[in-house]
Amino acid sequence: MAAMQQESAIRTSNTARVLIYLLLLLFAFFYLLPLFVMGVNSVKPLSEITGGNMMALPEIWTLEPWRKAWSEAQVGVQATGLKPYFWNSIKMVVPAVFISTILGALNGYVLTKWRFRGDTILFGLMLFACFIPFQIVLIPMARVLGIFALAGTTWGLVLVHVVYGIGFTTLYFRNYYAAFPTELVRAAQIDGAGFFQIFWRIMLPSSGPIIVVSVIWQFTNIWNDFLFGASFADFSSQPMTVALNNLVQSSTGVKEYNVHFAGAILAALPTLLVYIVAGRFFVRGLMAGSVKG
Repeated sequence: MAAMQQESAIRTSNTARVLIYLLLLLFAFFYLLPLFVMGVNSVKPLSEITGGNMMALPEIWTLEPWRKAWSEAQVGVQATGLKPYFWNSIKMVVPAVFISTILGALNGYVLTKWRFRGDTILFGLMLFACFIPFQIVLIPMARVLGIFALAGTTWGLVLVHVVYGIGFTTLYFRNYYAAFPTELVRAAQIDGAGFFQIFWRIMLPSSGPIIVVSVIWQFTNIWNDFLFGASFADFSSQPMTVALNNLVQSSTGVKEYNVHFAGAILAALPTLLVYIVAGRFFVRGLMAGSVKG
């Protein structure tokens, strides 16, 4: 009797597991369907899209839409292809991610291992800054960029994203360092290590998981930003997302949907690759301390 009950429980468990997997596969299908449509139609001639089924595989495979989306000829003062703006985004993202991550690590280090009066209030204000809508800071930020002669430049966008990202990176590192043994810091002080020696030789080398979290978070937010790029960049410093919008708007007459699909994939590809390569480290970093405290 007990064996029969155990066998029935195993069957029920297996059935529930199969149903859960089927449900997850269904969700994955609907989630990935837009990406499939974009990918398939980006390698079709335009005639197959306008006069055929967008879900069908191409009858004629072509990479011409990708070539046009990447390196179309220049029109007036602005290029219609995404190539120069891709490098603008790289020049913006790399320093912004690096600077905001280092500053967040320093802030987290100070707020946990070098406590001072009012540090909790300061951290609360920085945390509050994470939830300020982008639209509120547009006019003050434009004024600041004008004062420092950074308006319409890539370094102006770097400054904007560093300022807006410090709250998030500080939150991550502060929570991570809160679980770090304070005794190690005190021992280093007794041995004569100074503020920056402790940071560079003890804190930062042990911060790999949370650095990955900070880098992925900042890279994704900065690369995908449209509002700041549209507000503070000129033709020579526009990032990828703004250029993608211009690519779509530049089409006259018949819309080149295959080129638009290819451009959208090109714009999304860097963040997609980052999550594919480092997504598991992102989860490990969160579990390692960024949600503690």
